[in-house]
Amino acid sequence: MNSYRALMKMDSELHSPALALAEEEEADMNDWKLPLAFMKKRHSEKIEGSKALAQSWRMKDRMKTVSVALVLCLNVGVDPPDVVKTSPCARLECWIDPLSMSPQKALETIGANLQKQYENWQPRARYKQSLDPTVDEVKKLCTSLRRNAKEERVLFHYNGHGVPRPTVNGEIWVFNKNYTQYIPLSIYDLQTWMGSPSIFVYDCSNAGIIVKSFKQFALQREQELEVAAINPSHPLAQMPLPPSMKNCIQLAACEASELLPMNPDLPADLFTSCLTTPINIALRWFCMQKSAKLVPGVTLDLIEKIPGRLNDRRTPLGELNWIFTAITDTIAWNVLPRDLFQKLFRQDLLVASLFRNFLLAERIMRSYNCTPVSSPRLPPTYMHAMWQAWDLAVDICLSQLPTIIEEGTAFRHSPFFAEQLTAFQVWLTMGVENRNPPEQLPIVLQVLLSQVHRLRALDLLGRFLDLGPWAVSLALSVGIFPYVLKLLQSSARELRPLLVFIWAKILAVDSSCQADLVKDNGHKYFLSVLADNYMPAEHRTMAVFILAVIVNSYTTGQEACLQGNLIANCLEQLSDPHPLLRQWVAICLGRIWQNFDPARWCGVRDSAHEKLYTLLSDPIPEVRCAAVFALGTFVGNSAERTDHSTTIDHNVAMMLAQLINDGSPVVRKELVVALSHLVVQYESNFCTVALQFIEEEKNYTVPSPANTAEPGNLTPVSPAIPRLRSVNSYTNIRAATTARNLNKSLQNLNLNEEGGQGAFSPGNISTSSSASSTLGSPDNDEYILSFETIDKMRRVSSYSSLNSLIGVSFNSVYTQIWRVLLHLAADPFPEVSDLAMRVLNSIAYKATMNARPQRILDSSISLSAPASPTSKGTHIHPAGGSPPTPSGSSSSLTNEVPKPPPREQPASRPPYTPTLGGQAQPHSHQFPRTRKMFDKGPEQGTEDGDDPGGHRNYICPALQTGLCDWSAKYFAQPVMKIPEEHDLESQVRMERQWRFLRNTRVRRQSRNITQRGIARLDDQIFINRNPGVPSVVKFHPFNTCIAVADKDSICFWDWEKGERLDYFYNGNPRYTRITAMEYLNGHDCSLLLTATDDGALRIWKNFADQKNPEMVTAWQGLSDMLPTTRGLARRVSIYLDRSKQGGAGMVVDWEQDTGLLMTSGDVRVIRIWDTDREMKVQDIPTGADSCVTSLSCDSQRSLVVAGLGDGSVRVFDRRMGPNECRVMTYREHGAWVVKAHLQKETDGHIISVSVNGDVRFFEPRSPDSVNVLQTVKGLTALDIHPQANLFACGSMNQFIAVYNSNGDVISNIKYYDGFMGQRIGAISCLAFHPYWPHLAVGSNDYYMSIYSAEKRLERR
Repeated sequence: MNSYRALMKMDSELHSPALALAEEEEADMNDWKLPLAFMKKRHSEKIEGSKALAQSWRMKDRMKTVSVALVLCLNVGVDPPDVVKTSPCARLECWIDPLSMSPQKALETIGANLQKQYENWQPRARYKQSLDPTVDEVKKLCTSLRRNAKEERVLFHYNGHGVPRPTVNGEIWVFNKNYTQYIPLSIYDLQTWMGSPSIFVYDCSNAGIIVKSFKQFALQREQELEVAAINPSHPLAQMPLPPSMKNCIQLAACEASELLPMNPDLPADLFTSCLTTPINIALRWFCMQKSAKLVPGVTLDLIEKIPGRLNDRRTPLGELNWIFTAITDTIAWNVLPRDLFQKLFRQDLLVASLFRNFLLAERIMRSYNCTPVSSPRLPPTYMHAMWQAWDLAVDICLSQLPTIIEEGTAFRHSPFFAEQLTAFQVWLTMGVENRNPPEQLPIVLQVLLSQVHRLRALDLLGRFLDLGPWAVSLALSVGIFPYVLKLLQSSARELRPLLVFIWAKILAVDSSCQADLVKDNGHKYFLSVLADNYMPAEHRTMAVFILAVIVNSYTTGQEACLQGNLIANCLEQLSDPHPLLRQWVAICLGRIWQNFDPARWCGVRDSAHEKLYTLLSDPIPEVRCAAVFALGTFVGNSAERTDHSTTIDHNVAMMLAQLINDGSPVVRKELVVALSHLVVQYESNFCTVALQFIEEEKNYTVPSPANTAEPGNLTPVSPAIPRLRSVNSYTNIRAATTARNLNKSLQNLNLNEEGGQGAFSPGNISTSSSASSTLGSPDNDEYILSFETIDKMRRVSSYSSLNSLIGVSFNSVYTQIWRVLLHLAADPFPEVSDLAMRVLNSIAYKATMNARPQRILDSSISLSAPASPTSKGTHIHPAGGSPPTPSGSSSSLTNEVPKPPPREQPASRPPYTPTLGGQAQPHSHQFPRTRKMFDKGPEQGTEDGDDPGGHRNYICPALQTGLCDWSAKYFAQPVMKIPEEHDLESQVRMERQWRFLRNTRVRRQSRNITQRGIARLDDQIFINRNPGVPSVVKFHPFNTCIAVADKDSICFWDWEKGERLDYFYNGNPRYTRITAMEYLNGHDCSLLLTATDDGALRIWKNFADQKNPEMVTAWQGLSDMLPTTRGLARRVSIYLDRSKQGGAGMVVDWEQDTGLLMTSGDVRVIRIWDTDREMKVQDIPTGADSCVTSLSCDSQRSLVVAGLGDGSVRVFDRRMGPNECRVMTYREHGAWVVKAHLQKETDGHIISVSVNGDVRFFEPRSPDSVNVLQTVKGLTALDIHPQANLFACGSMNQFIAVYNSNGDVISNIKYYDGFMGQRIGAISCLAFHPYWPHLAVGSNDYYMSIYSAEKRLERR
């Protein structure tokens, strides 16, 4: 009954609208303020550049119309027989009345006028008139023009007003010599004489017939060409080949069945007038419309007097012409397909002008029932809305005419361009995400020509380009490029920010513009912006990005920028407070001296490498990355080496080596690539070192039984060999099999420690490997160094001496760098280790396959003493399985070599034989996808070990991280747009809001329960068998998910529904185990951190939600941690005697509000990592000789509490220096501290518990405990509930005791609930939920159970 009342009370609280609203809002605000870890773009995106867009905007075949044939068949005074003219009739030809003068003079004047009209559009062309010609004259004219034009375009203008209409047979008419007959001229012949490319203009009645005939003849030609190509003996093939007519354009005045208009108010050559004098005819036509009566005082005579010149935009006539160009361009761009627009309106100036004017011809002539025809055919444009804007512009201009002409008043400029820019602005401001492109884009282009509107136009253009790569492509296809290139010659300071922004956008999408910029000296503009310290950092960043693109793999650009003092400019900005600027300055430096030695020496003179060193400890990982890239290309120059440059290379290498344990995998990947440049430079030295290491590793190998198996066969693992899990496959562990099948298999895991005959683990299944895994095909089993070999080599050479490397003699630099690469090959992040593997194996391959194996001659190369022998080797033995014979040969490691050659013949090359079934295989051979550390790579053919040139390419081009291209994506993406998480209406924001409300509800409901007091906690609400023995459990703070880790995998359960959500492999090497887990960003987008006892930290996302778990990042949290005993049989014995356990593993504590991660364990320091900067910020010495077993921190007080293996509890204040930061040491426990917990309140106590069961409460300011409680002895696990003042103890004696803060036992759990009531196993781990009164318990019998207070009351 009590529980029912409590339930009713809780329900009423939940649904009461007045419920402590302020409190709920406050809690939400706290969640909003919490920073998120590992959620930057470098964590969520693949580090690679964007796909290059197809370059459709750049005209590959820009053309010029160089010759024009003007063929006029007028026969003035004689009308052709098949046209009956009206009276009065249209008479004007080229605005001349032919009857106003003698026929011959009229003909010549008309010809001269037509030429002038064309010259307005193309003044440089070669014009030839043919007035009332014969067939021969036309032939002569056309063939000579084509001969002179070569591959360029020729225009053929035909006026047939004085001859009969074209025939259906495809003929036009000319004259005989005496003008007594009309002679037909076949279009087929005309095609032959004119050739291609050509443009034809037909101004005659029924002109559409010519277009049809032309196409038929062109098709016939194509067929003839095909026949001749297929059958050389065909008669057609013997004849001269007819020219193809594919590149021919035609403009005809009317359809095949139409006559030209004869209205006496119009010129007779209306079509020609529209094409060559558009403004004149457009104004006349406007005045002839009824609407013209609305403009008082305007007459046809007045139109002739419009002041100004067509090419002066400040005059009325020039402005109208400018507006007309903008409008027709805009109509074409909006109506035509993009490729057709490019061909007709951007390829050839004269063709573009004629087609713009053709749009006017269509509008005017359709009003007289004539339909102009073009080939290629255009969609109808005569009804386009932009024509109304034209009519308005004409109206405004003409309405001013009477006063301008009669009274001389000033001309008021048209508001057309300002209004169109406003329309563009509205589109930018108000438009939805997915919308049609803005109609006004071509007008914005025209406006760039005007100084009045230029600033505004550039601003709007920049905002448009910011919408993304599609907008940049669109703007380039409109033809923006030459305009913005020309503007770089402007000295106006106010244009600088806009132009820099626009160019950054263009180059981020299409880097090929680098050549155009250098050719036009555009780079100087950006060099001056970069050198201008008064420019804001954002604009200097864009300028240096542009310069980085200009010098990228482009020698001419590198030379130009080197002369422009780019290196000195960049070095001055290295310490700028703006991180993106620092990043791009470093990338720019790295690119200018990449394979360009003069720039490298310039850098040496300016101590560029030393100045870059400061960026190696930059707080921003991308900046550190860029600095590593720059230093990598600095040493990676292929020029000849002097002693001076070698010294510099060594210096740089040792500086780079310090980044070996950087927290960001992006930096470490770049580090491997940088070191690979060094390896390529000093290949022979590295081969020598590799041989020494291979020898050393071989000498410490303990043989393992050889399995004879054909390569590729998956043989069972022999019991003596521990399971090997594929490391490079674990990011996609479930790619090859469905989740259900795999999870089913995992349930049946054979968990014997020896990994019996059919041992199966998630890593062994063949999956698609991670992106940059092995080289070559998956079936190629030729590799030199396996992961195991390298890992053992690393440990044999006692790597931990790296920390004292700096300052060693340079003779051993190669040894140290080899060690660094060995260390990176064992990196917890697969992409880093794969890259390092490729570098190591490339050298190992060359060293062992070399025809002349070298001994190390330089005795000063220091190799540290090897560690004790270990049984983890993968040495290859002769088929008999006998141990290897000691030999000085370099080739003893290659699995192709059956017998090592004797030392006396160092020059002989080991015989190259493929691996045969009879030969021994390393045991890792049995797993087809276990790290294939080396194969010859896809580009290598057969053996070419003797060819150093061929092999140098093996590392070089393949090894790159894509960092620079990925960084460049920033400029291609919108930078002005509100990020989605800040957009109140976005899906992302709504989801966050929902999560934060859920968090508040969980906090409030759980607090209601815990405040009433917990009387007992033994109701089993969940039990299930875990796939592995649970070693760490962790409740998600807000949803119903619990993570259970075994030795090397993590299982996720929904404890409310009782079902398994996920199970995946953590990827740690087989001799390590998971010892700690934390949820990061638990309040929002949760990530899971796993810590293993080799000091590696891995962070996962997409778990427990039907997606493939993905590794976000991984790094070596503690580098000096060498796990002590790696014994495999350790289940229960661990808990009986702590001394046998082999240390505490790795312990961590996480502060969400500061983003700091405390790590410690089998080391003598507490290392603090800043996850935002992804770097180590502090090492606090523990001052003890034993391991740290438990960590707890409080961000408000900056305190860190550590429990240690010697029983002491130490309190540190991380604000103080390393020598005085230990503020308190309690030595009251006599044995291993199982848990030390610091309560989060301002006056919170320290609670610590030792393995002997004594619980002690300390007040951080007082030297002695304030309270002591005694619990069970032989503790194996313990946790303290942060809210409910409970603690639970798990014992090796197979029971759990739950105590309240007074030390009273409130529950004792010994048996599982259920029919059998089975006894619980020895407790391996337990954990409280951070809010609910739930206790999760993992035991050695694989079972995982959860206990709660009172029957699920709190979850209803």
